[in-house]
Amino acid sequence: MRFAAIADIHSNCLALDAVLADIAAQGIAAGDVVNLGDSLSGPLEAGRTADRLVGLGLTTVCGNHDRYLIEHATGDMHSWEADAYAKLSPDHLDWLKSLPFSQVWRDEVYLCHATPTSDSVYWLEGVSEQGHVHLRPKAEIEAFAENVRQPMILCGHSHIPRAVRLADGRLIVNPGSVGGPGYDDDAPYFHKVETGTPLASYAILEKTPAGWSVTFRLVPYDNMAMSRLAAERGRADWSAALAGGWLD
Repeated sequence: MRFAAIADIHSNCLALDAVLADIAAQGIAAGDVVNLGDSLSGPLEAGRTADRLVGLGLTTVCGNHDRYLIEHATGDMHSWEADAYAKLSPDHLDWLKSLPFSQVWRDEVYLCHATPTSDSVYWLEGVSEQGHVHLRPKAEIEAFAENVRQPMILCGHSHIPRAVRLADGRLIVNPGSVGGPGYDDDAPYFHKVETGTPLASYAILEKTPAGWSVTFRLVPYDNMAMSRLAAERGRADWSAALAGGWLD
């Protein structure tokens, strides 16, 4: 089994197209790509991204920002959702409503956006009161995986490419973010996530006789076009992150 995992596109259709082209160049078909959610929110090209994803029919789970787009009233939306909502059609929203919270893919791969019980909690990372993002303690990572039986476990949400092997040999992989190389958040404490590169991230997973292999791929694209678009829409934070992978 060999397939690709993408996550956290956040309406960045240029990055998505570059990643899909790279996946195809690695000999992986669209039917062998899974999407871990948070696809459309953000100030970039939500409608175009939605058209692309709906047309592809990828196996996709729902992220927290996907859920906000269909659960929150328009006047109560976070800026990431408010930016995107006006660009989405009823068909796009129906697609979001159809997405499951989690899914088992081909019997061996467990898919979720964040953890098996929450779409808004980092699985592999913790945040200190001082705002430092760090690898979560092993016992906490293991506890989240207690009721998952599949040998390959995929999550997104933190935008940080990472792989963690559990004590029983199962592997948890976050492929990183296709379209959002940096952001800040206030939960559980104010913190910044900065990947330090504007490149679009995804992962290739392959089952081999020796076990699962993981290849993280960082793909160049016209990130400055997206940085300029964010700036034109008054989103300096997005513009900075898209330009260089840092928030300032």
